[in-house]
Amino acid sequence: MTTPDVVDREVHLPPAPALDTPIVPAVRKSRSILVYLAYVWLIAVIALAALADVLPLASYSIPIGKPRQGPDFSSFDLWLGTDQQGRSILSRCVYGARVSILVGTVAGLIGAVIGTLLGMLAGYLGKAVDWIIRLITDAMLAFPPLILLLALSSILTPSVRTLLVGLTLLIIPTFVRLALANTLAWSSREFVTAARNMGAGHTRILVKEILPNLLPPLGAFLPVVMAALIVAEGSLSFLGMGIPPPQPSWGGMISDGKEAIADSPHMVLVPAVVIFFTVFALNQAGDHLRSRFDRTMRD
Repeated sequence: MTTPDVVDREVHLPPAPALDTPIVPAVRKSRSILVYLAYVWLIAVIALAALADVLPLASYSIPIGKPRQGPDFSSFDLWLGTDQQGRSILSRCVYGARVSILVGTVAGLIGAVIGTLLGMLAGYLGKAVDWIIRLITDAMLAFPPLILLLALSSILTPSVRTLLVGLTLLIIPTFVRLALANTLAWSSREFVTAARNMGAGHTRILVKEILPNLLPPLGAFLPVVMAALIVAEGSLSFLGMGIPPPQPSWGGMISDGKEAIADSPHMVLVPAVVIFFTVFALNQAGDHLRSRFDRTMRD
């Protein structure tokens, strides 16, 4: 019995059916309703402060009713009551927002610019420059903030300018440390090394390569700093070392009403609530901006 020869044949199999590639939907991060409410509150406060002169508000320095009058909805200016001199608390809150927003924004921006510049120089140049800037920063952080503000207010004339100088000095060390740490991290990246090997100078590397990567995290931290500055300004005004009267400020309004808190709590409660909501909104905005623009939060 003979065995048939086995011939190798190329076997053609039918093509496998194409599998559908699963589509994974993008993860959508749910935002808290507090974030939207925070932005609405901040926009409202800024708009009221900017348009205070054209709004139908009574003068913040002229009495319009009985002293220490409670909230009265019969008149727009009396919605939040009056203070110990019969002046509209609503009007004083709106005009007081100018001081708080102006001080917080201007001092925050100036301190951020100076602190970022010093931090970039310390992190990029290193050596003696880094040592000197770190030493000055540590010395400023070791000085009690409230003592510094009180000393400046006692030496200089209490005014918006004095507050700006004192509050700017307080936040410069914070931005120096943030900028220094981020500069150290970015200056060792490949694109910075490539730019240096291609002959780019220090100024171009700092401005074109490193600074754009520092702006998102530092800018997201700015609202938190502004919130701290508003609290500091309120504390200084509460101690009588802030904006001199009759210019209203939220801290000064609390200081004026503290003696009548038992009989007229609205004189303290209203400006305190305004400060609370503003500071809370700024912190919510800062957390939201940091989670969106800070790369370290997503990596």
